[in-house]
Amino acid sequence: MTIAMMTLAPVLTPHGLLQLEETDEGAPLAEPCATRLNHAFERGSGHGLLSLGLDDAGSALPPALSWWRDFGAQFAAAVCAIPGRDDNSTPPPTPACDPAEMTRLAESPPIMTGAEYLSADVLASLWDAMGAALAAELSKAKCPLQAFLKRRNPAWNVVGRVHFNLAENRSDEEAPFAFLATYTPRLSANAKAQHLPLGEALREYAGAANKDRLLSLLLPVQTAAERCQWLKEMVAEEEIYYPLRWTAGEALQFLNDVPALEASGLIVRTPATWRMNRPPRPQVKATIGGTEPSFVGADALLNFRLDVSLEGERLTAKEIREILKSANGLALIRGKWVEIDRERLQKTLEQFQAVERRAKAEGVTFAEAMRLLAGANITDGAADGDDEAAWSEVAAGPWLAETLKAMRCPEGRGRANPGKALNGALRPYLSAGVEWLYLLNQLGLGACLADDMGLGKTIQVLSLLLVLKQQSQAQKSAAKRGKKAKAVAKTAAPSLLVAPASLLGNWAAEIAKFAPSLNVLIAHPSAMPAKELKALPTEKLSNADLVITTYGSVIRLPWLSEVSWRLVVLDEAQAIKNPQAKQTKAIKRLQAGSRIALTGTPIENRLGDLWSLFDFINPALLGSAKQFNGFVKKLSDRPHNPHGPLRDLVRPYILRRLKTDKAIIADLPDKTEMKAYCALSRKQAALYTQAVGDLADALEPADGIQRRGVILAYLMRFKQICNHPSQWLGDGAWTEEDSGKLARLREIAEVVASRQEKMLVFTQFKEVTAPLEAFLGGVFGQPGLVLHGGTQVKKRKELVKRFQEDERTPFFILSLKAGGTGLNLTAASHVVHFDRWWNPAIENQATDRAFRIGQTRNVLVHKFVCRGTVEDKIDQLIETKRQLAGDFLEGGADVQLTEMDDEALLKLVALDLAAATREA
Repeated sequence: MTIAMMTLAPVLTPHGLLQLEETDEGAPLAEPCATRLNHAFERGSGHGLLSLGLDDAGSALPPALSWWRDFGAQFAAAVCAIPGRDDNSTPPPTPACDPAEMTRLAESPPIMTGAEYLSADVLASLWDAMGAALAAELSKAKCPLQAFLKRRNPAWNVVGRVHFNLAENRSDEEAPFAFLATYTPRLSANAKAQHLPLGEALREYAGAANKDRLLSLLLPVQTAAERCQWLKEMVAEEEIYYPLRWTAGEALQFLNDVPALEASGLIVRTPATWRMNRPPRPQVKATIGGTEPSFVGADALLNFRLDVSLEGERLTAKEIREILKSANGLALIRGKWVEIDRERLQKTLEQFQAVERRAKAEGVTFAEAMRLLAGANITDGAADGDDEAAWSEVAAGPWLAETLKAMRCPEGRGRANPGKALNGALRPYLSAGVEWLYLLNQLGLGACLADDMGLGKTIQVLSLLLVLKQQSQAQKSAAKRGKKAKAVAKTAAPSLLVAPASLLGNWAAEIAKFAPSLNVLIAHPSAMPAKELKALPTEKLSNADLVITTYGSVIRLPWLSEVSWRLVVLDEAQAIKNPQAKQTKAIKRLQAGSRIALTGTPIENRLGDLWSLFDFINPALLGSAKQFNGFVKKLSDRPHNPHGPLRDLVRPYILRRLKTDKAIIADLPDKTEMKAYCALSRKQAALYTQAVGDLADALEPADGIQRRGVILAYLMRFKQICNHPSQWLGDGAWTEEDSGKLARLREIAEVVASRQEKMLVFTQFKEVTAPLEAFLGGVFGQPGLVLHGGTQVKKRKELVKRFQEDERTPFFILSLKAGGTGLNLTAASHVVHFDRWWNPAIENQATDRAFRIGQTRNVLVHKFVCRGTVEDKIDQLIETKRQLAGDFLEGGADVQLTEMDDEALLKLVALDLAAATREA
């Protein structure tokens, strides 16, 4: 027999326990109900009765089960009368049962097996069992009693509570409202709340036995009376127990005190046609952007229309004048009770009329329209309060609404596809990002692409640049046929990318890999003679699709701010978070049709940083710094959702996807490897160049085994210099400015720290672990862990457990030999190879400490490579001969390099100074 056909019957045992058994008689229960009841009664009689009383109110049950359900419902109603049921600090006591009621019930048992054992004492025992079951289930649920009851059945939320009811009484002109206080003692047979006049409670709970229940019921009334003088007087005169006639003024006083009444635990009920317990209010409504402006962009001028409406219906000018002449309070307009606040309506109307007059004269800018829509009046240093929406509304017209919809959901537009020009395929979320960047670019608006590290910000920007190039080529072709000559002149301008010096190599490599058709000009001393760089390279600019430079170069090269760029992109845009910095001011002098900021760190945390970023991508949207600061201070006055208006204002311009987003994770590989290209400091470059010369001298007399030893020793020296001069010199300095790798490590670690994630750092040198530990401890503000060959075996297990379980331990530094195998470190989602083993298999083994069974997050692998050095050239060799890498590097690249002749070896280790050094 399946559960769906199961018929359950209650059985009372000689020991006073209530159980369920299957029977062939009676109507079967629905499968969910039968299953739930079986499980509940298996836990004990108290749990079963509690389930019947709480969960089955209103259900059709066989007579015997229905009788026990009513018993459980009595217990539930008594529980609802417990004082302080919103308190989660202590478990509620079991409500006392009424001995007389237990005797009455015992005298009319249902027809069931074991009915002869039923007595008042047995019922009292089962009542206590329900109390114990309730305490156990509350402990497991970990929520207040009120929330627990509401979760079981929303109807229990009103049982045992007093309701203040306000109703219309239009037949009485002098007192058009009626007030009645009611209470709900229990649920009806069909699980509906029974509302009785509060005066009935005096009779129902008469007698010493029910004194506590009556006091519990009336406690919220007493609490509210302490806050509301009019209620205090009603309680003193005992008017609270009778129906009352109320004037419109008394009704308004009641409405104004609704928050205090509800905070005291009372339930307020007003006419069903009123929303949020308030009558409708005349509302000033502005509609912006109904039609497409003559041009788009941050300076676009949008149309503006002003109306005053009541529940969506426009009021006539005559009706508006009558409202403004009427007294504050409640008034009948068009047969509806309406709340009037003449002063507030007048003030709101005047504010919008001022905008309307300005709009008729000069239009509403896109930035102002966005501020109005978000309720963020930054230029006046004010933010709309939570109550303002009831008195005014700003809505986007058809054109603006469609534009904002596209900004928030660009997927599927299909207007920005780089096609075969991109060497690679875009995943759906990447395509959506390109569509979004293209849309804002076409609108002349700035964008902040704030995707998590590793989610492909670079490839999205490159795709956009390819689309823009295709667009320019199409327009040039049209110009040759005599069309849109001016438009071609505008779109033919190159775009500018500004990045930290340490990332120039990354961008060059990514462009060569994914977008080789882009004509790129690197405006930096490492790629162009200083004399040529300082002058405006007109001829080179005319042939370039993209100019790449550094933040420092923007300060040093004035011509960068003289060019009207088609698009300016900032990588690691947090570099302009300080608006007073010389670097930030230079960046903001750049001229561009549109701007994009790239950052992998959240930008909502420090509001000052947010202003500086938006002052670049969309100047004037957040007002001046002074206006913005005043606005932020006013936000704190909002009791609820203080930063809501600001979030609404900036959200259309920010696209942020997280690795934790299931839609993104499902579309990503589990492991993403990326090269972290590092520049050499001047000190590193000098030491490296000297080492190359020393190697050439040392090779001349060497032969055989001696030669191999010399080569291996110098390869080790090159690696040490690439890590840090102090590793080779042994001077113990380890300053950050002397190592390009430390600078790059800081950039990555700061992002990891901001995301509260964890990272593993692998090095093949034991002597590097302590300096790295000190350096990263300063970046994270928390100490990390270190494991190397000198770590005791018994201590390794402790270190692994601490890293896996202690959220305060942000990083783990491991020597490659000691920590590269056998450890489970899935708490980390970032792996950094600070120096390279030159054997992919060994590096992969180390990476797999984090990327293994049990890892639930995407793992990002950062492989450090110093540009222009032997590290860079061997990395290129591995990439170009990937299929042969297993054989070629089976014993490690350093071993294979000993077999090269002198000329090939010296060429391999020679320093490419232009690629290796990047000035700030």
